Amino acid sequence: MVQKIGVIGAGQMGNGIAHVAALAGYDVVMTDVDDARAEAGLDTIRANMDRQVRKEKITDQAFRDAMGRLRVGSTMALFDGADLVIEAASEKEELKKAILRELCPHLGAEAIIATNTSSIPITRLASSTDRPEKFIGMHFMNPVPVMKLVELIRGIATSEETYKIARAFTDRLGKDSASAEDFPGFIVNRILLPMINEAIYTLYEGVGSVEAIDTAMKLGANHPMGPLQLADFIGLDTCLSIMQVLHEGLADSKYRPCPLLVKYVEAGWVGRKVGRGFYDYRHENGPVPTR
Repeated sequence: MVQKIGVIGAGQMGNGIAHVAALAGYDVVMTDVDDARAEAGLDTIRANMDRQVRKEKITDQAFRDAMGRLRVGSTMALFDGADLVIEAASEKEELKKAILRELCPHLGAEAIIATNTSSIPITRLASSTDRPEKFIGMHFMNPVPVMKLVELIRGIATSEETYKIARAFTDRLGKDSASAEDFPGFIVNRILLPMINEAIYTLYEGVGSVEAIDTAMKLGANHPMGPLQLADFIGLDTCLSIMQVLHEGLADSKYRPCPLLVKYVEAGWVGRKVGRGFYDYRHENGPVPTR
């Protein structure tokens, strides 16, 4: 039975996963590369839960109980006794593999490892562990406390028991699950990211401005957010990483990352998290298109 959850990475995805797990009644340990980043992630959870209380999404008692179940730090030793550890580090394969290799000696024999990767093949990541049969992909959507879906992806060695435990955990979080095969990008990003990449090509080729493209898709396709605005929200560096995984893994030119996307990432304009991407978020009167 899963009782103690570990989360590796206190950034946007990691703190979101820790947030919903604590609210669901699990004891949660969240780590990052140093204590300051881990504490910053905890502060984000506290602020987000406080907002949920003010919007009457959760009670004040649920908020206090959940915060009492959360611990943070910077050492893998904190995962001693964990039943399930979810890796939510940056979307870089070698980084994830290094983390997984470091993690395994700190876990009991029955502990399950999940990765929140949005595109990297599960079988490849599982090969870096000592328990590929107890390894599974659990791709949460961003922002985790709001979005209902979790993609569950089995690697070639993932056992049926591991899948059932991951699905039960997803159910207890109040999320819906979709099972995906272990192909680059899985389901959501196999469809979503090429659309975003095509929107960037549309900008690159001068078919429309940032504002025109986003307005067209919001009003013409009833999307809640334009594709360039969404790219900024995801992070252009993450978008590029996913497109590179699709391009390399599927060997089809239709997945070639747009040169303009590469240029923005090289410039460090990677979206909302740094204040500038396809929009500049540093203006008092709201975001202003950068092209």
